[in-house]
Amino acid sequence: MQQEKDINKDNHRPFIMKALIVVFVFVFSLSFMLGRYPILPWEFIRIIGAKIFPIARTWKPQMETILFQVRFPRIFMTALIGAGLSCAGAVLQGVFHNPMVSPEMLGASAGAGFGAALALILSLSSFTVSLYSFGFGLLAVAIVCFIDKTVHSPSYLTIVLAGVVVKALFTEGISFIKLVADTTDTLPAITYWLMGSLASIRMEDVMLFAPVIIIGMIPLVLLRWKINVMTMGDDAASSMGLSVKKLRLCIIIAATLITAACVCVSGMIGWVGLVVPHLARMLVGPDYRKLISASMLLGATYLLIVDNFARLMTTSEIPIGILTAFFGAPFFLYLIMREGKRT
Repeated sequence: MQQEKDINKDNHRPFIMKALIVVFVFVFSLSFMLGRYPILPWEFIRIIGAKIFPIARTWKPQMETILFQVRFPRIFMTALIGAGLSCAGAVLQGVFHNPMVSPEMLGASAGAGFGAALALILSLSSFTVSLYSFGFGLLAVAIVCFIDKTVHSPSYLTIVLAGVVVKALFTEGISFIKLVADTTDTLPAITYWLMGSLASIRMEDVMLFAPVIIIGMIPLVLLRWKINVMTMGDDAASSMGLSVKKLRLCIIIAATLITAACVCVSGMIGWVGLVVPHLARMLVGPDYRKLISASMLLGATYLLIVDNFARLMTTSEIPIGILTAFFGAPFFLYLIMREGKRT
């Protein structure tokens, strides 16, 4: 009976992947039409088509400005951030054999948040805030890797525990900066940044950080076959000729690049890298040849939907980090209860 269920699930997986692609394209396109200044579907099609075909411009110039200069950077980076965090979360959960691991677990998010808070209290430019955030995110994971190498008997648990410690240290550093920050100006800016927001994304952010996220995802996609082997354990992977330590370090570096680049653009957005891979695993199974692609599509679609809610629910935009926690935490609780009933 169980074998028949597995066979039926395998037969439906190609359809599921196609459905995920269709849903993502639909949500991605719809996001361009939604906002304080809505754009009708046929107007959106004509504006896009005018870039390729000689179509008479019957729309207002403001529409084209809003579409390409305001909404495109935000929507493109939202989809890329969702895909990147979900891809990193799915890979780290498999490599560390721990379903509770997320991109934030290694301390990259906390380090990036500390860097941004430090730059804000020093009254540096927005570009410098992003650079500080990116640099301290990398530094946090570098400390974790250093701790792992200095331990005589390194293991997956050592890296996770080192990540928890480093994350706690940088989180307390953020608390100290908030304590000494100016309550009328700097403290609100730090608090708002830490809650996560996609409102201030500009084309410069796309040009600077989108390549970093893509560069981080490429090795994870290329190594998906080897990640499948690593999920069987270090001994099994080593017996098949894999250099487990080097491969794990490569995966950690790639996931860190993704996480640090995402956080320095959007602020701290939680739950995406934790919840979405579990949902993708429910749909396409644990095979990383399909799981990584499904996680990226689901993550991009999910974050686009949440960002649309953040833009439209109230007159003043809601920080997206609040909504991802509001939607993600109950769903993750549902997953825990579901697995508990199965057991």
